Parts: sequence; C-alpha cells; structure tokens
Amino acid sequence: MKIIVTGLNHKSAGVDIRERLAFDVGGTIKALKQLKSRFSEAEFVLLSTCNRVELYCACPVSRDAGGLDGEELTKFLSEFHELALDDFRKAIYVLEDIDAVRHLLMVASSLDSMVVGESQIVAQVKESYTLACTVKSTGKILNRLFHCGFATSKKVHTTTSISSGRVSVAGVAVELAIQLFADVTLAKIVVIGAGEMGQLLVKHLLYIGSKDITVVNRSYERAFEMAERYGIKGRKWEELNKELIAADIVIASAGVQKYLFEKGAFRKQIVRHRTGALLVIDIAVPRNFDPAISELEDVYLYSVDDLSNVVDQNRKSREADISKGVDIVEKSTAEFMDWFRARDIGPLIGKMRGEFARIGRKELKRFFAGVRKDAPYRNPAETMVTRIVNRLLHCVIKNVDDVARKQGPSEAAKLVDGIVRQAEEMSSGTDNDDEDNQS
Repeated sequence: MKIIVTGLNHKSAGVDIRERLAFDVGGTIKALKQLKSRFSEAEFVLLSTCNRVELYCACPVSRDAGGLDGEELTKFLSEFHELALDDFRKAIYVLEDIDAVRHLLMVASSLDSMVVGESQIVAQVKESYTLACTVKSTGKILNRLFHCGFATSKKVHTTTSISSGRVSVAGVAVELAIQLFADVTLAKIVVIGAGEMGQLLVKHLLYIGSKDITVVNRSYERAFEMAERYGIKGRKWEELNKELIAADIVIASAGVQKYLFEKGAFRKQIVRHRTGALLVIDIAVPRNFDPAISELEDVYLYSVDDLSNVVDQNRKSREADISKGVDIVEKSTAEFMDWFRARDIGPLIGKMRGEFARIGRKELKRFFAGVRKDAPYRNPAETMVTRIVNRLLHCVIKNVDDVARKQGPSEAAKLVDGIVRQAEEMSSGTDNDDEDNQS
C-alpha cells in the first residue's frame, strides 16, 4: 500500500484558483462517492478550506491490484470541477508516503496554515474525515493516519504556546482593519455570515472594543441567535444592501459558491447611495465580492490573500514554537511510518513465525521417536525448543525492521519472503537421516 496527497494551498495558488477548486459539503460527499466507485480498493478523504484543497488517498502500489497515482487524482479534480488541467497544474503538489504523512500532520497541527497556530484547521480536518467515514470512503490506513494527525495537533497545541494571541484568519482580518482604519472602535461594521468564522470575527471585534457591529445572514434565525448571544445587531438578508450603504467596514465570510456582489450591481445598489470610503475584507473562499469591485472609487477591497503582512508578523513572533511543533510532527511521522511499514510486512512476519514453529515441532517429533517416544523430559524439551525458536525469530524480526527503516518496506518484504520460502522447504522436506530414530 502507498499513501498519496494531491492538492494546492495558499502557498501554491492564489484565491482565484483555490475558489474554483473548492468543495462544499454536498460536493465533497459526491466526489468521495465517485472516487470510491471508480477505485474500490483505495481509501479517500477530501479536505477543502479557504486556504487549501487536498485529496488524500491510500491505495495498493500495483495498478493491477487497484492502485493509482497523483496524476489520476489531479485529473479527477479537473473533471469534477470541469476545469482545464492546465489552469491549475503548476499549483498542484503531489506527495507520497512519508512526505504525505508529514504534510497531513503539519496541516492538522496548523503549522502549514496561513495563520500559524490557528485552531480552526483541526476542526475542519475532523469534519472532512467524518464526511469520509459517513460515505465509507476511508479505511484502516487513513483512519490510523487521521487519528495520528488529531493526536499530534493536540500535542502541539498543548505543549507549545503556538495558539496564543490572534491566530485565526478572522483575527488577522480584524488586525488588518485596525491597521487600515483610523479608529475601528468607532466604525460601523457589518459582518456577512453567522457561521464559525463569523462568530470568530465578532469575538475579535468585541475584544478590541468595537461598539457598532451588525451581523447579516441568509438564515435570520441564526443571525438573531448570534446577535442575542454577543449583544450586537442582527439583520435579515434582505436588509444587507441597506446595511452596506451605511457601513464603514464590511468583513465577509459567507459560504456561497458565487459572488454575492459583482462590480456593476454593487456600484448601482450601494456605492451611488453612500458617502465616504468603504473598507471590505473578504475572507471567504469562494469569495463573496467580485475582485473587480476594488476598481470602484472609495472602495478598498482586500481578499484572504491580502492578509500576508499581518501573517508574516504572526509567523515571526512564533518561530520558537513553530520549531518545537515541527519536532513533534517529525516524531509522530516516524512513529506512524513504523506502523505503516510493519503493516505491509505483518502478514509475511506471521507466516514466517508459523514456519519457524513448524520446523521446531518437526524436529521435536524426530527426536522423540522410537525409544525416546515416552521420555520423561519431553515437556521441558518442548518448552526449551519453543523458547529457542522465539528468540531466533526475535533476532530475525529486529533485522527486518532495520532493513525496513533503511531500505524501505519493499526490500524488507523481499527479505522476509525469502526467509519464508527457505523455511517452507526445510519444514516440508523429507527426512533422510533416521539415525536418531534407531537409537
């Protein structure tokens, strides 16, 4: 078996590409079902967030046994979204085995995030894994890998201070607003979206002392419940344009597949009816605002990719914790790979153990024949032979483990397979020496 991850993220692709390859919950379920139907021997988990789209796969090495490669997974992404492969091929990365394992652990631990230390990513990874379990597209290998990722994330966040301060995209968006607006606490702020990101935005805004916050959401019940909880204002979706006309700052995080506002309509509905500058921070992927809106006079539009300066400050302040976190990830990666290698070799080890035991039983049978058949020391002798066989087997397995670590599981499997073949010949051979039986 092998492990593959195919994907792109904020480091390899801009938001214009990421949003075209993004999956919502329905799309994720549909894609996983198609993959499992097409490649029945493989396991799949699909992760799609504002900063990455990644497809994780565990499959047989051999194509004849149902194996596949990164190119096939990339083509699947292209076909599913009806997007030309050349439009995003340069942004795609493909990692296998130890590199793929290390990558997932880095992602789950937020060490590969745009905002290092954010806690939202592990929840997103868990949600993606749960969806895969729901549609039964995962299996023993990815189950073990993702649980390893969750445990590693917990260890990184509890043994370092990597998650202290503003360590979410929402927090960085508020930090950007502070830098760009004279006094955020006096600004009229509209938050579009009442999901997890919207709630984080409101928490950060309240923390810095913002006093005029309005949340607008497609579901008014959810907006009202959020407004009640945080002591802010909640408005119906139909009132969004009215709220934007009076706003100083808009922070958008609604989960939609198409722009909420395009340039032409935005200019007619909002810009012509308002006075003063409008700061729009769009942290949704896919985006809520058409990027062409930034061309309008007195409208300053920033996307999630424009948070880079604040993100760089965040990373520099956490360099020591990042180093500690990476050390934890490396250790967890090594432990998982030990299990992964042993899993492939495990059946052969079991077969070798059986053949060694068979040889031991055969030699005991030869010895306790004839006049020694009912010897009083038979039981102690059997115990001694079993102990010797187990000790020899332990030595062999230790050497197999060394080969697996240094040369890879395939070479270790070849070694064990050769030993098993020799043991089978020994245990099934005809006795040519009956001298012991004549004594």
